[in-house]
Amino acid sequence: MTDGTVTGSGGVGNQARPQPPAQRSGVGEPETSEGLKAFGEVVKALRKRAGLTQESLAPKVQYSPETVASIEQGRRFPPHAFVDRAEEVLDAFGAIRGAARHLSRKPGLAKWFQHWAQLEEEAINLYTYECRLVPGLLQTEAHARTLFVNRLPPLGDDQIEAQWMARADRQRLLRERPNTAFSFILEEHLFLRQTGGPEVTRELIDHVLEAAELRNVEVQVMPQARGAHAGLAGPMQLLETADHRWFAYNETQRGGLFVSDSKELSVLQMRYARMRSQALPLEDSVSLLQRMRGAQ
Repeated sequence: MTDGTVTGSGGVGNQARPQPPAQRSGVGEPETSEGLKAFGEVVKALRKRAGLTQESLAPKVQYSPETVASIEQGRRFPPHAFVDRAEEVLDAFGAIRGAARHLSRKPGLAKWFQHWAQLEEEAINLYTYECRLVPGLLQTEAHARTLFVNRLPPLGDDQIEAQWMARADRQRLLRERPNTAFSFILEEHLFLRQTGGPEVTRELIDHVLEAAELRNVEVQVMPQARGAHAGLAGPMQLLETADHRWFAYNETQRGGLFVSDSKELSVLQMRYARMRSQALPLEDSVSLLQRMRGAQ
């Protein structure tokens, strides 16, 4: 599985470097954070003290009511912007910022993926190439649960639920960040594998096509007929932050590679740009997905 439930990145620094193999007891296994629940209770108490509902607080902190609810319930890691705005709006005397400093991990995401997931929250450009699995941001619940159920070592029911909730929460980025440009290049064979069976695959293709209709989302398919292209070395993700810094992230099965070195980033950006020209154009990609959907 991609996007931090099996592999991810926690490394930070000026050079790309692999993370150590994940250990079942902590690094590799996502878990619900009691700290997030405690933070949510702090926000909830201060919100009520201010006489606000989740719906009335949402526009003041510039997040949706659903996001406010997720944070209060301890299901979502609060973005830096939320912390700062809530601190000011709720006149919290430093309580919200203080509670946020004790947060260390997001529920349902592997420890090594935390840093990348946090960068995703504020990115203005996010580019993804995948040759192994449909990216988590585009998965359906049925498809994702199929991946979780087949995970080794096996996951418990609570772990599966936490991982799906984390993935579903990340997917709101596609709609809640309309000014962020999302680009996905997906290998054709990802859909031909029919993970979960024909019905699950039809639903998955419908979901990807729906996402492709969003103005800020581009989906391109790399056809099997293209025998070679610039991405054969493996999957990659690139993002640009609000202050125009670029980072990259490459997954392995049990860890990840976080890239901040400018020379390495230049190589990956060059490869992604070439892949965009080698993949099917947007309209042709949609047509191919529609044909595959009908053939399932």
